[in-house]
Amino acid sequence: MVHAVIMIRTGPGAAADVRDAVGDVEGVVDAHVVAGDFDVIAEVDAGEVYEAIQTASTSIQGTDGVEDTKTYVALA
Repeated sequence: MVHAVIMIRTGPGAAADVRDAVGDVEGVVDAHVVAGDFDVIAEVDAGEVYEAIQTASTSIQGTDGVEDTKTYVALA
């Protein structure tokens, strides 16, 4: 099992809508609006690293309101 954290930057006023949309993406186990350099943090569980990256690059980056993402794969 692979666990990844995806940091998401959104357009102005879009954080809550992005959080709700991302929360419905397959593999996303939790999503939060946060304060700081990014607006939403999503946690993803997948069978392999490729699947977690695919979720970030296709499903999450393609969500309306998403401007940028950074993906971090947990090592332990």
